[in-house]
Amino acid sequence: MTTEEAGSAPAPLAILNVLWRGKFIILAGLLIGLGLGWYYANYVAEPVYRASSVVMMESREQTVVNLDSVVGGLPSADQSVLNSEAEVIRSRGLLGKVVDDLDLTSDPEFNVYLRPIGWKTKLQQNIMALFGADVEERALPPMEVQRSDTISMLRNVINVRNISASLVFNITVETESAEKSARLANRTAEIYILNQLDVKYDASRQATSWLADRVAELQSDLESADAKVKQFRSETELVNADGLLLREQQLKDLRDRIENSTRGIETAEAKIAAMQAASEYPEKAQAAGDVQLQQFLPRIDQPTIQTAFDNRYETLMARANTDIERLTAQRETLSGALQELEGQIQTQGRDLTELQQLTREAEASRLLYEHFLTRLKETSAQEGIQQADSRILSEAVTPKAPSAPNVKLIMAMNAILGMIAGVGIVLLLELRNNSYRTASLLEAGTGYPVLGQIPSLPIRQRRNTITYLADKPTSAAAEAVRNLRTSILLSNIDSPPQVLMTCSSLPGEGKTTMALALTQNLVGLGKKVLLVEGDIRRRVMTQYVKRQKPAGLVSVLSGKTDLETTVTYDELLQADVLLGEETAVNGADLFSSEAFAAFVRRARELYDYVIIDTPPVLVVPDARIIAQQADAVVFVVKWDSTTKTQVRESLTMFERVNCPVSGLVLNNISARGMKRYGYGGNYGAYAAYGNKYYIN
Repeated sequence: MTTEEAGSAPAPLAILNVLWRGKFIILAGLLIGLGLGWYYANYVAEPVYRASSVVMMESREQTVVNLDSVVGGLPSADQSVLNSEAEVIRSRGLLGKVVDDLDLTSDPEFNVYLRPIGWKTKLQQNIMALFGADVEERALPPMEVQRSDTISMLRNVINVRNISASLVFNITVETESAEKSARLANRTAEIYILNQLDVKYDASRQATSWLADRVAELQSDLESADAKVKQFRSETELVNADGLLLREQQLKDLRDRIENSTRGIETAEAKIAAMQAASEYPEKAQAAGDVQLQQFLPRIDQPTIQTAFDNRYETLMARANTDIERLTAQRETLSGALQELEGQIQTQGRDLTELQQLTREAEASRLLYEHFLTRLKETSAQEGIQQADSRILSEAVTPKAPSAPNVKLIMAMNAILGMIAGVGIVLLLELRNNSYRTASLLEAGTGYPVLGQIPSLPIRQRRNTITYLADKPTSAAAEAVRNLRTSILLSNIDSPPQVLMTCSSLPGEGKTTMALALTQNLVGLGKKVLLVEGDIRRRVMTQYVKRQKPAGLVSVLSGKTDLETTVTYDELLQADVLLGEETAVNGADLFSSEAFAAFVRRARELYDYVIIDTPPVLVVPDARIIAQQADAVVFVVKWDSTTKTQVRESLTMFERVNCPVSGLVLNNISARGMKRYGYGGNYGAYAAYGNKYYIN
């Protein structure tokens, strides 16, 4: 979309206008996309058949015997478990079993190394053969590589999907064969079930083997522990706990007896000390605590009584010493017995503790041995009753029709892609367009008014231009020229232009034709018109007007001839024409001379209108010099041809010499091209209503 168009309409509307103008390109893209999609779906794409088997995970496990399984069932079926099982089905290990079971390494659909060589390889081999090079036959890689790649190909055609909020899986396979798809889907489900059983069988066998080895070890440990207990019992004199308790009671009694002996010794020693300390008879009787001595006290004055008292006292003293000796000997005996009994108790307590430890170890070994032995028997019993955690709900059936290619979908997608490509081409062409197609864009891009829009003439040769306009005065082209004439004459109402010049950026844009058409049209108003060929370098006016005199504009400017005798009257144009002629003088110097200014003044006096056809603006400076003598500068822009850069540069050149153009003419407009671009409604009656108002 051009900048000027974007500025003249809202962006969405402008884009829609661009797309509408390119509707035929978009339609062509759509039709091409449909055709390519139909051809691809019917002649290029290989048909693919889809088959699905359905597998369900068991949420509960049947119990044949009340034994704990070595390998438990699947845990609670959360999403992670379901995803894990789906990956198990698509794992390389499980699919490798499918490949081996169905011998897929021999199937070219899965083993790419068995497929025929492609056309590129054949072309390379043929080229090498032409140059005499040896062409080696393709060698197959090792079977391990073929098997690995076959598994990868199988993974590409298998899809496992868990049905939402269920324990059900769809195992879908797509291959080039209907029977093969069904066979692969069913066999994959079967091997998945068998794989679960194999895992449990292997786990049971491994557990049984390990338990058997462990039971043998535990049995040896138990026998060793029992032997240690027996050996310890035989090597030590052990009593039981009750006997040890009795010994401790005896130990207590010995300690009590020793304590009593100690107290008896202390009492006897105290008594002896008191008796030895007493000096008087009453004190001695009290210290001895003897009744007989107490009876002697009343008669102690008698000598015989004193003698008897003393004898009795000595006897008591000796008896006390004897008691001390007896009690001391008794205590020593009891102390020896106490030490011996304490040693026995300590030894037997230690032995009893060790015996209890050995007994506990033996009992622990026995319990562990019995537990593992029981588990070994249970595991051995389970080896033949394992159950899979899943089951097949429904087997895959052979599809009757291919699932792909989806002709309607492919055609629809290709149609959309074709439309997108068409839209892209339209937008790209619009972005790359550097010319003008509408008057509004031309005005917006230059800032100058568009005085007229001239359609292309349906003629083959330039010299027929005047004839066509004369013979068809009611044609769209003739009416467009009249509109241009009116616009030029009304461009300055106070001082209507008399000297007009036509110019363009480059040759071939229609400025000469425009000068001829304006001349003919002004003559039709009854005006006397002079047409001057200002392009003395190319001199193309003779293609339209027959040269009758050798002299021309250069001769008039040089003073060799005068204007009145040099002009040529053209019967068809009905106007005077001053043709150019060859000269060695530079055109810019010629037109900037006072002679040219005088020539223009003379022409103003003799004619109602003077029309000067000038050279291209971007080629030579002649047009900018001539413009200084003109009343109106008509700049011709060729429709869909003159670039915007060329137009801007040309107009800038006029502005720099203070001779801005009076207006623009969009020339050589193609009605068919306008319709193709979608601009038909923007160019007035000759485009939209020409069939009603004009006779072309």
